[in-house]
Amino acid sequence: MVYDGASRSRRTQGWRSVSTDANTEVLGAASRLRDVARDMVRNVPLAARAKHLIAHNVVGTGIIPTIECDDEQLKGQLEDLLKQHFDTTACDAYGRHDLYGQQNVVMGTVPESGEALIRYRPRYASDGLPLPFQLQVMEPDYLDSSVNGPQANGNYAVQGIEFNPFGKIEAYHLFPEHPGSMATYSLQVSKPVPAEFIAHVFYTQRPGQARGISWFAPVILRMRDRADFADAHLMRQKIAACFVAFIKSSEGSGVKDEGKDYPVESFEPGMIERLNDDEEVTFGTPPKVDDYADYIKGQDREIAAGLGISYESFSGDLSNVNFSSGRMGWLVEQRNIDAWRNFMLLPQMMQPVGKWFLDAAAIKLGRSISAKVLWTPPRREMINPREEVAASRDAIRTGLSSRSNEQRKLGFDPADLDEEIAADNTRADDLGLIFDSDPRKVTSVGNPAPQQQPQN
Repeated sequence: MVYDGASRSRRTQGWRSVSTDANTEVLGAASRLRDVARDMVRNVPLAARAKHLIAHNVVGTGIIPTIECDDEQLKGQLEDLLKQHFDTTACDAYGRHDLYGQQNVVMGTVPESGEALIRYRPRYASDGLPLPFQLQVMEPDYLDSSVNGPQANGNYAVQGIEFNPFGKIEAYHLFPEHPGSMATYSLQVSKPVPAEFIAHVFYTQRPGQARGISWFAPVILRMRDRADFADAHLMRQKIAACFVAFIKSSEGSGVKDEGKDYPVESFEPGMIERLNDDEEVTFGTPPKVDDYADYIKGQDREIAAGLGISYESFSGDLSNVNFSSGRMGWLVEQRNIDAWRNFMLLPQMMQPVGKWFLDAAAIKLGRSISAKVLWTPPRREMINPREEVAASRDAIRTGLSSRSNEQRKLGFDPADLDEEIAADNTRADDLGLIFDSDPRKVTSVGNPAPQQQPQN
């Protein structure tokens, strides 16, 4: 059996095929790729748009925590602590973001730098925080990649991450300050931080992969070529616009201006270059840009595909979109968003944060806690609300879904939403108000709802 892709021929001689594992490949490229990606985000508009687009779609206004607990009194106490700690900047070691802002920072860092670290910082009760801990979001530069191979304690390290003989992560070797900080004047020495104090977020692409790689890796060259192509077209048009007319002469090729001979060294709009005295005038013809739009659109489609987002959301070009094509593009992008959220952000960041919260709450309340922290993703805007709401209603009525599940899909906490609905109904009853949105009083067609008889 012969596979063309495995053959060695003139057609395949340019391929670079290696058998190294994921960590060997990442070690040689991660630092350079993240530096280039950061430069692109700083200077290439579409790179900045892609970074923010991914972060804002995965996190939205925040992935909200809720408590699952059989003890209603304890559940109320825990939910109060959630709001006090995570809905304020008290949870941020830098004092700038609430938990949802930190989620956004993490999901902006991961595509750009390939990975992000969240460090658990224990605090004293005297610090006056709702809970005695804070979160520090860190760039991957803090990890000492030079720590590799066998360690003195019998463990094994891969690019700053220390594993025990069974393959479990024991520690992360971190620098005390960012290696690129201007405040770092002396040579830093990394120190191991226990793994239970670190949440390491990156998208795993190969089994055994220990470090993340910038998501811009497959498209960096195309984004640079695209930017260079646009700059070249712009410069060509600028230069063409500077030459309005040429004056030819048969007496020579000297360039004169007010009796002084000198070469033309700069251009300006409306400029006329004098080749010699009198004779013939020829007007310049600016080059055409017929191929520009097609090339740019083709490049944008490839870049968007490489980043896992739709061309329309990446480029902002909605000129040829109809409802069906827009919905198909959004559904594919939504699948990627769900994967990034459910396979990466939730298990690697939010679950450790939930554990840290429960541990700190046990200290705060002075009791053992039997509870779980659930995470509700942000609401998804509906493309066709009339049809989608009807579909959700039918799914609930036929037992294919629950009210709580459909509420979570819209980004609502079911418990909070039910309490809000009950409060609205109570207030309306106390004031004697009847709204056609209240199924207890009015049917879907506006008729009075039949009164239910009390059960014996």
